[in-house]
Amino acid sequence: MKGLPEAAASRAVLVGVAQYMGLEALPAVANNLPALADVLTGSGSWGLAPEHCAVVAEPANPQDVLEPVAEGAGTARDTLLVYFAGHGLTDGRGELFLGLPGSQQGRSYTGVPYAMLRDAIMSGRARRHVIILDCCFSGRALGTMGASMADQAQIDGSYLLAAAPETGLALAPPGERYTAFTGELLEVLGNGIEDGEAWLDLESVYRQLRSALGAKGRPLPQKRDRNTAGRLLLGRNHAYKPWTSTAVAAAAALQDGVRWPDPDALETAEEFIEALGHVRAISGRSVQAVSDNARPSLSPSAISSLLNRRTLPRSWKSPEIFLHACGLPADHVRRWQAVWERIKANTVMRPDETEQESEKGTPPMDRGWRTRFSPRRANRP
Repeated sequence: MKGLPEAAASRAVLVGVAQYMGLEALPAVANNLPALADVLTGSGSWGLAPEHCAVVAEPANPQDVLEPVAEGAGTARDTLLVYFAGHGLTDGRGELFLGLPGSQQGRSYTGVPYAMLRDAIMSGRARRHVIILDCCFSGRALGTMGASMADQAQIDGSYLLAAAPETGLALAPPGERYTAFTGELLEVLGNGIEDGEAWLDLESVYRQLRSALGAKGRPLPQKRDRNTAGRLLLGRNHAYKPWTSTAVAAAAALQDGVRWPDPDALETAEEFIEALGHVRAISGRSVQAVSDNARPSLSPSAISSLLNRRTLPRSWKSPEIFLHACGLPADHVRRWQAVWERIKANTVMRPDETEQESEKGTPPMDRGWRTRFSPRRANRP
């Protein structure tokens, strides 16, 4: 599914370390966590239930980080977001590990090796993964988000946003409430982007972060994404102003200040399906809410199948019911039908591929990180 994550099927784990025994304290990190949690649980963003947004402050050991991440991965079916703020350190091989209160530079066993965090993230069945690292050397994680992660993210792939380049230092400016990177992220999510779309996707947020941080002479964030993960929506654009000119009104349906996607620009079946997903995201309605509005009925599983297709629907019936249930004006729905007919006429139809994911059980979670980090018990008989 494209666009806005389904709140009930998504999870977030926010980890932060502000106090260190042998490293410089980062007091701003303590402010990052509740502020970002408020955004993710707010109505203008994903609307996660508070119990689905785990906040892990000052974790004492790797298990305190990895267990909540693995739990979130085990229950998320749509999107899993994992955020870390604190010191990023490197071991003797130059590999990234996340600093815990007692961490020491060069000794990865005193922190959380990024490879173990990645194992915990990939232990579940979430279709999309968003990883945000606000720490020094976070760009090193870009090289370890290999093809395996993208392959296992079943639909939109994975998106990694790092606060600093591979060899760069993140910044926690003295006297500022938040760290430089997270502060700018909260600014974008709280105040929006001028001349942007109605909703903020990861890619537009990343571009705005680079622009704003660069203008202040601060470290530039890095990113790596797979497939169309950059189109995942983070929240409403609070700076959005609906276009009002005659030309724009003719190109987009405006209803109660909502600018719907323009179907006339669609050329392929993939673009058509993706645009359907954006319609639901812009409507602000969950899959269940769309299903409840659908007359005649369109079940949540049927909606998910529609939005996950790779081919054009053979019948117009399902898209028509879906668009009406999302609240699209009737005259605009007719424009969508004309586009569907045009694309269908220009497409060699193939047998539909089975898109539904089997719900018969959940595969066992990968215990790789636990196996490699299980502490040895001393004085065993």
